[in-house]
Amino acid sequence: MQSQPSSFLFVLGSTRRNGNSEALARRAAAALPESVEQEWIRLTDHPLPPFEDVRHTGTGIYKEPEGNARVLWQSTRKATDLVIVSPLYWYSLSASVKLYLDHWSGWMRVPGTDFVNDMRGKTMWGVTAYASVDAALADPLVGTLRNCADYLGMRWGGVLLANGTKPGQVLDDPAALDRAADFFAREGTAVLPSHASDGS
Repeated sequence: MQSQPSSFLFVLGSTRRNGNSEALARRAAAALPESVEQEWIRLTDHPLPPFEDVRHTGTGIYKEPEGNARVLWQSTRKATDLVIVSPLYWYSLSASVKLYLDHWSGWMRVPGTDFVNDMRGKTMWGVTAYASVDAALADPLVGTLRNCADYLGMRWGGVLLANGTKPGQVLDDPAALDRAADFFAREGTAVLPSHASDGS
């Protein structure tokens, strides 16, 4: 049986356009083979409505997503690899990425579809820039993504971490660019800087 061609969905969760996390992700994506399909979705361009938990309200049935939610729902199910691109905000994911993940709870319960089975076997990746002397402060972000992947039976690709505050600063770090160049060839690790520096 022929395997499905690789298709990467990059979910951009920064409130800043062309920030360090996105720049790092694009550098890593540039090393992917030309045969790999890439789709980039910026959450600020596709704002999601507040998530409402209706599991124990009325019928408890979730309708198929509409509007921006449908775009993300379909693209998420289609991709073989999901890359969450989020700067480290208060030691974890940005609010827009967290809301995107919250909507997964509803997508898992849409009648006639099987989001859990759709996600099983895909690979979850993360890319984040942080402004700190300690890369370990990103552990909550890494843990959130890895636990989500584990829950849905996804493979764990790892998280690419680099220090950067001002736009473009991460591109001035040769070590970060070296890590980005082969990030998607690795699997299962947080790709950490060899030493952390203050990016403030």
